[in-house]
Amino acid sequence: MAHLVPPSIAPQVAAASSLIEWHLGAGLVAIHLFGSAVDGGLQPHSDIDLLVTVTQPPDEAVLRALAAALLAISAPPGSSPDLRALEVTVLALEHVVPWRHPARRELQFGEWLRTDLMAGVVEPPMMDHDLAILLTKVRGHSIPILGPQADQLLQAVPREDLRRALLDTVAQWNTPEDWAGDEKHIILALARIWYTAVSGGIASKDQAAAWLLERLEAPYRPVLAKARAIYLGQEEDDLAQRHDAETAAFIAHARAAIEGLAGSR
Repeated sequence: MAHLVPPSIAPQVAAASSLIEWHLGAGLVAIHLFGSAVDGGLQPHSDIDLLVTVTQPPDEAVLRALAAALLAISAPPGSSPDLRALEVTVLALEHVVPWRHPARRELQFGEWLRTDLMAGVVEPPMMDHDLAILLTKVRGHSIPILGPQADQLLQAVPREDLRRALLDTVAQWNTPEDWAGDEKHIILALARIWYTAVSGGIASKDQAAAWLLERLEAPYRPVLAKARAIYLGQEEDDLAQRHDAETAAFIAHARAAIEGLAGSR
């Protein structure tokens, strides 16, 4: 299925897959590409999302070495002409099959962790409520780089667990400090969560924002439209400098709406 990988990212996906195989060895079961690369088109600052599944939890030293190695083939969004930001999640089958919520992840790699990773700080395995959302995405739309199709390997996440994960996710965004420097992503994440709360499905950031713009009350539309335009590479990101009040108002409104939708089901 690797021939379905978008050509613009195929070399980086191949490099990441080879590195993952080398570090995880015989315990590696599958690598799935998901997210913007397969469900909504890559935008200028889109990550490359990879879900890695292993038979059992790798040793701490293995995970630490893998995270350090990934730094060399990933770059912060927009900082490199050749590399995109990688986001890699490692799961052990024994902790997700049979499904339970919250599920445990063994490793999370992403550019927001670069400073810590370069200092040798690697997050330990932990329970992660967001895995209910992630696995729903992967089962719904992904490309197996290695191993079987996702729906042949991973069990479906019950709607109730997905609902709980949505509520847990929006509960973390309370004050401006919670979204400082990440305004665009959180606004678009809320659009996606809102879409899922209404439909039970998963949409790309662009698609979810377009969907919500058709339904959103007028005062909240400009900042969502702005975040979408920034994501699409059409405008500069000045949300923090010039739109802080609108951002806070949108986040509060979206959170309340999502909590009302998800909490009532």
